[in-house]
Amino acid sequence: MLGRVPYLPTYQAMQDFTAQRTSDEPDQLWICEHPPVYTLGLAGTRAHLLNPGNIPVVPTNRGGQVTFHGPGQVVAYPLLDLQRAGYYVKEYVYRIEEAVIRTLAHFGITGHRVASAPGIYVRLDDPHSHARLPQRPQKGAGGPGHTPDFTGLGKIAALGLKVSRHCTYHGVALNVAMDLEPYARINPCGYAGLRTVDLSTIGVHTTWEEAADVLGKQLSIRLAP
Repeated sequence: MLGRVPYLPTYQAMQDFTAQRTSDEPDQLWICEHPPVYTLGLAGTRAHLLNPGNIPVVPTNRGGQVTFHGPGQVVAYPLLDLQRAGYYVKEYVYRIEEAVIRTLAHFGITGHRVASAPGIYVRLDDPHSHARLPQRPQKGAGGPGHTPDFTGLGKIAALGLKVSRHCTYHGVALNVAMDLEPYARINPCGYAGLRTVDLSTIGVHTTWEEAADVLGKQLSIRLAP
């Protein structure tokens, strides 16, 4: 657990660790929170930054569009050697999402995947419902160019990843108890009108430390070789 750390030095440290690591370097899992910052992925366009105001904007080399990090959000950075772990990027994304789903289940919330939209979502009308989403990923559906359907959903966890020489950095952010207003100043993940929620707004009152502990344990289990 790194606690609250500034974004830029953490980003630089991830790059340095990944560039310098050897094939026998043990994997690491960094868990932290950041002061308010918008980060732009490689696909990110500043058109999705509607009104950043005094919140800094940092271009990065992760995948995806624009997102927000701030206090009350658990950010997890798995620094893994995928070649050694024995699975590919698609499986890696699935395992991270599964760790978030299991973390939400710990708090009585049902997390959902949405076709063509990485991350985890909850039903706004009933976050506890186990009913399967019509928007869930299905064989033969979705794919490149498919427009995700966020009807009735709020995004509670965002993914943004980078793989260099089979090694991963960046990671996943789970919203616990945040000031959500900064999300209204962007098109989250490049989608206008996508609602962003945290655990507190859907009725779960927990601490950052507890959520970080549960997510950290789930990631350690799900990302094991």
